[in-house]
Amino acid sequence: MEEVGALEGCLFTWEEIRIHNGRGQGREQWLVIDRKVYDISEFSKRHPGGSRVISHYAGQDATDAFVAFHNDKALVKKYLKSLVIGELAPDQPSSESNKKVKDFRELRCAVEKMGLLKPNHIFFFLIFLHILILDAASWLIVWYFGISLVPFFVGIALFTIAQIQMSWFQHDLGHCSVFRKPKWNRLLQIVVINVLKGLPASWWNHLHNQHHAKPNCFRKDPDLNMHPLLFSLGKTLSVELGKKKKKFMPYNYQHKYFSCEYPPLPCSAVGTPPNNHYLCLCVYLPRYLESTWFIWVSQMNHIPMDIDYDKNEDWVSTQLHATCNVNQSMFNDWFTGHLNFQIEHHLFPTMPRHNYWKAAPLVKALCGKHGIEYKSKTLLTAFVDILYSLKDSGEHWLEAYLHG
Repeated sequence: MEEVGALEGCLFTWEEIRIHNGRGQGREQWLVIDRKVYDISEFSKRHPGGSRVISHYAGQDATDAFVAFHNDKALVKKYLKSLVIGELAPDQPSSESNKKVKDFRELRCAVEKMGLLKPNHIFFFLIFLHILILDAASWLIVWYFGISLVPFFVGIALFTIAQIQMSWFQHDLGHCSVFRKPKWNRLLQIVVINVLKGLPASWWNHLHNQHHAKPNCFRKDPDLNMHPLLFSLGKTLSVELGKKKKKFMPYNYQHKYFSCEYPPLPCSAVGTPPNNHYLCLCVYLPRYLESTWFIWVSQMNHIPMDIDYDKNEDWVSTQLHATCNVNQSMFNDWFTGHLNFQIEHHLFPTMPRHNYWKAAPLVKALCGKHGIEYKSKTLLTAFVDILYSLKDSGEHWLEAYLHG
């Protein structure tokens, strides 16, 4: 205890902290939360949310990310006590000195007081119930009417809708926004994604947590892993790739092959196809349709936005530069699993989706106050912008490749 107390008395500068980013000699990792400096070098390996997500903030201020990801902050801080090695020196700036960050933290307090982080269990019960009804109906139609053309494709359509809605629901559970206690979210998520969908929950959580920690930051956001093997993303990365004369694909045509190449990728999780051609169609056609649906919805909010290396920006700027919204409507909410409110979802990842629309005016006002663009577009425009963005990135790559 005396040793811990002595360490807490140490003062550090940002220059000292930034070099402990996991890439230097010894690969030590330090980060800052509420001006306290923590050594997470060993702890990161057993971090419940995954080693990479916490390591992405090594050498940086992780205060707002810490608050965003953890509902029970008092409990988590008990585990952090042994990791404290000191604090920022009094003359060192911290995130709270940023007016934008200060206003966002006041907004978060207002959101908590309004009860917008509390789930409505009736809402999520109805979501789960409608998924089960769709899933059961898909099989009952085929069982009762047989496998003639019309009942077969009606069954396929219902099964596809059930599967994509399961994806949105397990996403809610992965963010611990359905129940207040994380263990209940994890348990039901395992049932939904492991049992009903056949995918490992731990794999999804490990990747998705990183995406939320550093969205559209190359080498930190796993959603960008298709660069450069399949696609060239963002102006900066595309120009860099072109100047290095690297060409894994004809990126100047990527807006044309996006639709036929990207959506099938998640289908690989299904496994070996069955020998029976009918069963093969039953398995792979819904998976392909679901993957197509999922990819277009998940990418419409991110690919058209800024894609670059991590610039160590504050939480608000990091999320707003990487996300945009799609206009609200009952259909858009249902079709996207409320991911049309991507801005609110990224700022408050544990917020239940039925409260996004309530938080949206508050977030929009914050953006207006600080001159940050709050982008919201129609669903069709959002889809088209994916292709325009890919076309633009491909042209930047080609120009750099030929003349850089």
